[in-house]
Amino acid sequence: MRSRRPLRRPTVITAVLALLSSALVLGATAAPAPAALPNPAGWNLVFGDDFNGAAGTGVNRSNWIYDIGHGYPGGPGNWGTGEIDYKSDSTANVSLDGAGNLRITPIRDGAGNWTSGRIETQRGDFQPAAGGKLRIESRIQMPNVTGAQALGYWPAFWALGTPYRGNYWNWPAVGEFDIMENVNGINSVWGVLHCGVNPGGPCNETNGLAANRACPGSSCQSAFHTYTFEWDRSVSPNQLRWYVDGQQFHSVSQSQLDATTWTNMTNHGYFVILNVAMGGAFPNGVCGCASPNAGTVSGRPMVVDYVGVWTAGGGGDPDPDPGTGFDAYATIQAEAFNAQSGTITEGTTDTGGGQNIGAANNGNWLRFNGVRFGTNPARQFIARVASGAGGGVSGLVEVRLGSPTGAVIGSFAIANTGGWQSWRTVPANIAATTGTHDVYLTFTSGQPADFVNVNWLSFAH
Repeated sequence: MRSRRPLRRPTVITAVLALLSSALVLGATAAPAPAALPNPAGWNLVFGDDFNGAAGTGVNRSNWIYDIGHGYPGGPGNWGTGEIDYKSDSTANVSLDGAGNLRITPIRDGAGNWTSGRIETQRGDFQPAAGGKLRIESRIQMPNVTGAQALGYWPAFWALGTPYRGNYWNWPAVGEFDIMENVNGINSVWGVLHCGVNPGGPCNETNGLAANRACPGSSCQSAFHTYTFEWDRSVSPNQLRWYVDGQQFHSVSQSQLDATTWTNMTNHGYFVILNVAMGGAFPNGVCGCASPNAGTVSGRPMVVDYVGVWTAGGGGDPDPDPGTGFDAYATIQAEAFNAQSGTITEGTTDTGGGQNIGAANNGNWLRFNGVRFGTNPARQFIARVASGAGGGVSGLVEVRLGSPTGAVIGSFAIANTGGWQSWRTVPANIAATTGTHDVYLTFTSGQPADFVNVNWLSFAH
């Protein structure tokens, strides 16, 4: 029941966080043995992380992006929510426990400053095929703290429309599915849809369309529970549904919203987020106070057993020749081009390492042979880009089919991002595209100077 804003690349965290890492064990409860990632009948797993790994290590950066700071540069402060904590990539705040779980732990230092963690999937293409269904699920134990000591705790598991990346001001039109929210240690799970305009609109912003209930059996704080969201395009009108431990407690029908609002919310993919905020509009509104306060206890983690995303039914994305070319909906590394003109290849410091293409300027291009879009049209292009261009230098990153001089089916503008290795993920709408094509990434600028590096690209429905 809030607006949220994602994503910033890691920055240097003060050494005190490392000294506080031992605080992870304080106040934490012994967790049950982790569950295996489910394999629900009729569903196909498209993304999963069971958080297996050595105790004290971070998450798999090929799956996850760490969000850093108090907000995305150029976006609203305090992540648009009023929360007061600083999000870090320190293992004091975000780490595996060695028993198959992820722990996101808010910590208050001696000066009263809070740090916490927030991660989001690298992938932003989660959506059902036409006539199909999408399922997003996690097994979570909320921070085990209640009463006055819990004031300000705000754990959440949610998904945000991918067009938010690179814009940061188009919320709530791009859509937000809050699969699990909780505040102040109350034994309740909230499920919320955000959409339309803010304030007011068809989703009653900034509150959203919400429902809540107590966790079945044991409390949300004392035990693991499974939180599930389904987006169902196999029925008419389409349905959004929320579950806890398999029990439905909230739904929104396509018929409840006007056609424009529904389309703006559903014509693109989503990415998944896990975080624990401290303070902000939701916990403050529920308690009628300013939170956290001096009585709020530090160091109680949200414990996450797994995250999974599944699809079922629908037209899918047939891949008649998986041995050649590129899958449009997978990450296509820029350096994997089949041909190029005018660019260079260099090492990158971006997540996962490897290489990027660089020195792209007006008239340069990259070609990727046999990109397979399938029969469910792609309507969005996404690229990971960076720029250290000088003042006044900018350009367009464009997508063309079949020729470097063919019609542009989609593009976005890019200027200085803070450096040639200062990366951001930028989406753009494209003309509906199906079938298999040679895709050209072309670069157009009114200045002759280099204006962009590219790490990877992808497409989404």
